[in-house]
Amino acid sequence: MDVETVTERAGPRQFSPRDDMPREYREAATRMIQFHANSEIMGAYLEKPFIRQAPSLERKLAFSAKVQDEIGHGQLLYRAAETLGVKTREEMLDDLAEGEGKFLNCFHYPMESWVETPMIAFFVDGAAMRRQATLKRTSWEPYAHAMDKVCFEEGFHVKHGEHILAELATGSRKEQALLQDAFEEWWPRIIQFFGPTNDRSTHHDFSAAVGLKTMTNDELRNAFLNAYIPKAEKYGLEIPEYPRLEKQDDGTYHVREDDLDWEEFFTVAKNEDDGGIHQIDSRRAAQEAVDWVRTSMEEFGGGQAPQAAD
Repeated sequence: MDVETVTERAGPRQFSPRDDMPREYREAATRMIQFHANSEIMGAYLEKPFIRQAPSLERKLAFSAKVQDEIGHGQLLYRAAETLGVKTREEMLDDLAEGEGKFLNCFHYPMESWVETPMIAFFVDGAAMRRQATLKRTSWEPYAHAMDKVCFEEGFHVKHGEHILAELATGSRKEQALLQDAFEEWWPRIIQFFGPTNDRSTHHDFSAAVGLKTMTNDELRNAFLNAYIPKAEKYGLEIPEYPRLEKQDDGTYHVREDDLDWEEFFTVAKNEDDGGIHQIDSRRAAQEAVDWVRTSMEEFGGGQAPQAAD
């Protein structure tokens, strides 16, 4: 099947590993799913320290479950990417540990205090739900199936994040002030979650043409703003002056995208600064810590898991 045929049949049609797909499609789908899987893993590494810092046993348990979910999502997505036959799961994990694997810009920045946790657990996860819901209709069938489980669990994550936000927003004046400060710092990063504007996006046209994506970055960003600006205001957060937002005649919002620092975005996204280095180092250390298990299994069974005795 050539690319033109894929383009003609994309949309409601989903493709499976049984289909003879062109290399260009397989590489594009692998890049997209690997990026998503990396982001799930690195988001978990960003949030993991807050299991200990959570202010109650209930919060510790909930945050622990959330981190476990995110790691599980990453592994599920690596498997979905692996079905394309371009890279193995191990190769993708190696890319991530070596700093070659790309992941969401939000997860490159450090998160230092508990008051910042709803910036990820509510706003970023809410943005993720906007994107992931559309991926239930993506043209690579294993990816679409994985999204059913991911979206189900992410819905709980957003509710958990909203509960933390509500608790802080109704807390002491100091907590409310710290929450506002965190929101102002994270707001531009949250808006950039969806990636570059349509005119700056490198891969959108092809991904849309073959049905991997069903909405543009700008469409997703605007839908998020329309849903989450009222939610932020509900909890007493003041929307920062920059980046400037324009309210359209129909009541919807649009961001002045020239107010966003796209130079910083691309520098961060390419791992060209120190952002995300702690998470990458943590991932590398974790991988090295269990290398002996994989090595032992390969030596024992020629790469196969040991068989149970009769």
